[in-house]
Amino acid sequence: MKIAIMGIRGVPANYGGFETFAEEMGWRLAARGHAVTVYGRSHYVDPHLESYHGIRLRVLPSLRTKYLDTVAHTALSVIDSLGRGFECILICNAANAVFSWIPSLGGTKVVLNVDGLERKRKKWNVLGRSVYRISEWLATWLPSAMVTDAAAIRDYYRARYHAESYLIPYGAAVDTTASDGVLSRLNVEPRKYFLYVSRLEPENNAHLVIQAFERVKTDLKLLIVGDAPYSEEYIRELKTTASKNILFTGAIYGTGYHELQAHALCYLHATEVGGAHPALLEAMGHGNVVIVHDTPENREVVGDAGIIIDMHDEAALVKGLQELASGLSNKDRLRTLAKDRVESFYSWDAITTQYEKLFDSLIEN
Repeated sequence: MKIAIMGIRGVPANYGGFETFAEEMGWRLAARGHAVTVYGRSHYVDPHLESYHGIRLRVLPSLRTKYLDTVAHTALSVIDSLGRGFECILICNAANAVFSWIPSLGGTKVVLNVDGLERKRKKWNVLGRSVYRISEWLATWLPSAMVTDAAAIRDYYRARYHAESYLIPYGAAVDTTASDGVLSRLNVEPRKYFLYVSRLEPENNAHLVIQAFERVKTDLKLLIVGDAPYSEEYIRELKTTASKNILFTGAIYGTGYHELQAHALCYLHATEVGGAHPALLEAMGHGNVVIVHDTPENREVVGDAGIIIDMHDEAALVKGLQELASGLSNKDRLRTLAKDRVESFYSWDAITTQYEKLFDSLIEN
């Protein structure tokens, strides 16, 4: 099949979940003999890079602003794709639903992965939230097929729009990383730090994690890994913490990121918006003890393989952190359960196969 993926920043993945998704699935599809093209943004991907791990790259300009970057680049990508012979196009992000009808004019099938309920993010103003609400509705009838990555998101579209979707979760690898170079650079020791990884935006609740950790009696560290464009004020507020045990590392990718995941005592996942979050699945795949904020999506991912706490309940979160810092007795069992759960339900190979079958069925029909 001749397949294109767009609506993301591009590959190699150096930002977030959709980029990792496109890379992991893209090279697997290419290895299976499909012609895969991933569209990227010129301020994110080297414009001179033509291929990556068997994936063909199309790098186009964009409007690098908070509200127009994604949709402007996707609009340009859709137009560029016309006449290139793609049989199926996968568009990521519900905000891009408005463009999903255009390729179908030439007979191309379009799959839209809507991700989570983006309109709930606090960074959007009234106009931004309204656009996302309209996009949700458009997603239910403009593309050839809609994909949700969590049962809670699928059920939302069923209840609100009476629309069905294909439930295909996000993936992760069961992995071990022996190297620890980034730990030396950050002056932390294996199993002696808590790890938080996310875009530093209010709905990801880094402030709740920091406030609770400030009350934990421990010499262990808390690493806050991540950054976010357009969130400078929120990040400045986070960094006002008086605790010397809380370290802000900025964004870390590649080998360093996997080293941090592999050697953490515990991974903290505090997000409120979205489906199956990549960093959480990656933490579980690395065999981390995970503490997650109590949302339907997070409960779905973790099952019985982690600790679920309402992170708005500061006392409960402090208690959970203190127990781990003091030596939780069942942490080895939780590590094993986390790896087993990823291997059973979230392997990249199995997820690639599900998308491959979906693309094939749409093209055949």
